[in-house]
Amino acid sequence: MAGQLGAAEQETSVVLIRVNSWIVCSRQKQSTNSHESARKRRKSNFEFCHKSQRDKFVFISSILVAQSVRIESIVLHRVRVPFVEPFRISNGVVAEKNSILVEVKTEDGVVGWGECSPMSGSFYSAATPDTSWQALTEELIPRIFEPEVVKLSELYKQFREMPGDAFAKAGIEGAIWDVYANSERISLCEALGLTRRPVPSGVAIGIFDNVEELLDRVRLYVGDGYQRVKIKIEPGWDIEPVSAVREEFPDVPLMVDANAAYTVNDKPVFSELDRFGLMMIEQPLAANAIDEAGALQAHLNTPLCADESAESLTHLNRLIEKKAARIINIKVQRVGGLSEALLMLETARNAGLECWVGTMPELGIASAQGLHLAMHSGFSFPTDIEASTRWYVDDVIEPLIEIDKNGFIHVPAEAGSGYKVSRTKIEQYTTAVESFA
Repeated sequence: MAGQLGAAEQETSVVLIRVNSWIVCSRQKQSTNSHESARKRRKSNFEFCHKSQRDKFVFISSILVAQSVRIESIVLHRVRVPFVEPFRISNGVVAEKNSILVEVKTEDGVVGWGECSPMSGSFYSAATPDTSWQALTEELIPRIFEPEVVKLSELYKQFREMPGDAFAKAGIEGAIWDVYANSERISLCEALGLTRRPVPSGVAIGIFDNVEELLDRVRLYVGDGYQRVKIKIEPGWDIEPVSAVREEFPDVPLMVDANAAYTVNDKPVFSELDRFGLMMIEQPLAANAIDEAGALQAHLNTPLCADESAESLTHLNRLIEKKAARIINIKVQRVGGLSEALLMLETARNAGLECWVGTMPELGIASAQGLHLAMHSGFSFPTDIEASTRWYVDDVIEPLIEIDKNGFIHVPAEAGSGYKVSRTKIEQYTTAVESFA
């Protein structure tokens, strides 16, 4: 049901939709397991955004009608920033962040930034920094200069009609959103029609050679204040590490992420994981194994979370149809930009699924934009976006992203993303530059 728009919403002409009195619902089977009640107690910590938003505008439609800018130039900066330590998941390891930064300048001299941030190699998705650079230079950026005025609504429509290259689309669309917000001297969350709030942050921890190394990291990050812990798993590295973490941290909200490492033949592993009171099991099966995920979810109390399987609205609708997940990890990069992320959020929430904002991880430009998206009241759980120093030896923004002692990220209340891009740092880490005008 449509309602009256506030001043900020009127300026950006975003259509809001009212959803009355919705509350997080676990829809889980009854269990006599002692961890089940603990799971429900821990989960209640993340219902605050819903309880406080009853009868509020909690969704944004994908209808954008007023956002437009005149683009003078675009510059691509390819950068490499080392990780603090290698990040290992079930299907690969990365030691540095290889990103493409998209700098957009308007005819009035206003600058906006976006980031295209796929994983190096192709172990997470088909997109890589090389394929994304090619998509930007040969197809997407030439389209930006075709009209005299770039309208976000028209750009989004064009991108939705083009198959593939989601990471490249996210980079260029993020830059257009940022330059629009900077031109209007408003924050990105205001441009998106969202109410500013601190963003709860959770930590994602990779795979290690032994359990004690893992526990050392969990102790460190729980001590830093992160509101939940996610640990990566793979066959042979699952029951033992989860059991050890749960034994030492019985009350810490805990989830696992398999990055598609298992098959339906591994049902006994998930049955065992089901007893640890986990918040969710993220992407247990292959991205295209949606039917099998539906059967697995019916077998488990623990919610399954779709990541790689939820790469598009088409895939999301199939997940909904097959009841293959109760939670969706929405990554701006993976789905192709902020506008598509908002549409997927609305679709998932209308289907009764819970959502949260994930990360690749990304450098500060994309991370900051993800934080503005995560202010949306439709997200149920802490984001994977973390402090800059948790991931990298340095970052390209100032100030760096930080969490407070309670695990919240407070985004600066400045125009655009709120963070300033450091040209000095970009020059330090740049490996290639290409300009367009």
